[in-house]
Amino acid sequence: MAINICLLGFGTVGSSVYNLIQTRKEALRELLGDDLSITHLVIKDTGQKRDIDESVQLSIDFLSAIKSGTIDLVIEAIVGVEPAFTYIKSALEHGIPVITANKEMFAERGVVLRQLAKENQTVIGYEATVAGGIPIIRTITDLLHVNKVSRIEGILNGTSNFILTDMRSHLHSFKKSLKAAQDLGYAEADPTSDIKGYDAFYKLMILCQDVFGKQPNREEVTRIGIEGLTSEDLHEAAKKGGRMKLVAEAFIDDSGRIHASITPKFIDKSHPLYGVEGVENAVTVHTDLLGALTLKGPGAGGMPTASAILEDITRISLQMPLKSKRLQKIKQVQQAAEAEVSL
Repeated sequence: MAINICLLGFGTVGSSVYNLIQTRKEALRELLGDDLSITHLVIKDTGQKRDIDESVQLSIDFLSAIKSGTIDLVIEAIVGVEPAFTYIKSALEHGIPVITANKEMFAERGVVLRQLAKENQTVIGYEATVAGGIPIIRTITDLLHVNKVSRIEGILNGTSNFILTDMRSHLHSFKKSLKAAQDLGYAEADPTSDIKGYDAFYKLMILCQDVFGKQPNREEVTRIGIEGLTSEDLHEAAKKGGRMKLVAEAFIDDSGRIHASITPKFIDKSHPLYGVEGVENAVTVHTDLLGALTLKGPGAGGMPTASAILEDITRISLQMPLKSKRLQKIKQVQQAAEAEVSL
């Protein structure tokens, strides 16, 4: 019997997750002891042709899939706060583990969802919400056992970083580099969230929650995007021995107040983020014992995010036997029904 997965959304991330599971079936079976099988796909339009196995059940009704009692795990790969929050909330209330890649939703509702998972003796994985395929959430969790983190800074949006790299390397205009990012699939048709710093803002809020146990006052967070930069600005920075990067930064002061910003920033060659180029993301964590630790890796595109989702799947599956959990729940329901009949 396979571990049955309900996948929400089949865009860049959702389709990448589906294809990754299909191509890694044998390796995953060997690792987990069970097959991973996407049995349900919830999308807006069931009439659109998609390259998926005919056994996958297409639906626009997520709640009916959850109530079927056949789902072991939910992967959420849609955008926006709603209906994602409602869907995940329902899954957790049914005791079903969830993995999400939705940074906007999780930045806003993550605290509620983690508490809900705890109350229902299940779990929510969110590694894919921050920095693509970089295992920053897991690293921070491990660090906090013994280290105190005072500051985090990072390049959290691969699209913006690609645009700035392209502008500097080829002396392109912002508009031309944005078009290149869109042609390569790094930027959406509407790139507002990336170029204006919203995407990096959501990710920084999630990191603040994990590192400091709370988020800053959102009204006090400075957010400036990259659309005002020119190739001349980047050339001038290079002449001074540095580079312009969209840097997300947060630190906590002695009073416990968190200061956060997402702004274009001049960084010199000594800075750990100087060499982060193209679609790469990177996060530097400043700790009291270890010092500064930087993690770097691909941050834009479906596959890095799908990789993070698959890592969450394997971690959760090994910690919490998913199939056994569903079968146990079915048995409990059957026993309750039998007890009611006997009365």
